[in-house]
Amino acid sequence: MGAYEALAASYDRLTNDVDYEAIVDFYYEILEREGIKPRTAADLACGTGSVTALLAKRGLRVVGVDMSEEMLTVASQKAEAIQPAPRFICQPLQELYLPRGVDMAVCALDSLDYITNPADCAEAIRRVYKALNPGGIFLFDVNTPEKLHAVDGQVFLDEDDDVYCVWRGEFDEESNICSYGMDLFQRRGGLWERSFEEHREYAYTREQLMGYLKAAGFTHIAVYGDRKLEAPGEGEQRIFFKARKGKRI
Repeated sequence: MGAYEALAASYDRLTNDVDYEAIVDFYYEILEREGIKPRTAADLACGTGSVTALLAKRGLRVVGVDMSEEMLTVASQKAEAIQPAPRFICQPLQELYLPRGVDMAVCALDSLDYITNPADCAEAIRRVYKALNPGGIFLFDVNTPEKLHAVDGQVFLDEDDDVYCVWRGEFDEESNICSYGMDLFQRRGGLWERSFEEHREYAYTREQLMGYLKAAGFTHIAVYGDRKLEAPGEGEQRIFFKARKGKRI
């Protein structure tokens, strides 16, 4: 089963420890530092739309993009009562096309790592550049190679009353990919339904991603530690990138 097909219905319960508000607050710290006041935004690999909803609640016109129809179904339901109402598009990022340019693009929770072909990742970044208005900003985060290497051989458990999930990490040095085999048990009435998904992340280095950004045309590139406006420290598990397109808005 493809990534996020079975998981979509339970994703928010299994990730209830993710502080989406803090992620969006950090985006706005960067925006303030850059002197940008966006009116429109794209939430790339938006999943169930938690970041999409928060951006829309701050008054932005937002489009959420994801390649999983199941995740977008949840996102649409979550955003029903929000004004201005977000729009949702089903696309892989390496095929990204938006009908109108946006002032800001964000991509949260190491979603770029899920593009396991480096050429596709570079193409996705080129597409983001094209989708931005002049002066627009691209904000995203990735897991560091150190974090993904450390997952090798680890077993993790997430559960609540209706969901039980066991996942195992394995890092392949040859492919530079960390795979997560996930056994998912979801309560369906009086029965439990079992499914299996495999999630795969490529361990991109800071230098690789900066190279893709520069090749796409981005300037004013900066790398930050995990939700802090300073350079990543030693052993950082997650890092954030900021990049600009051309002149200021």
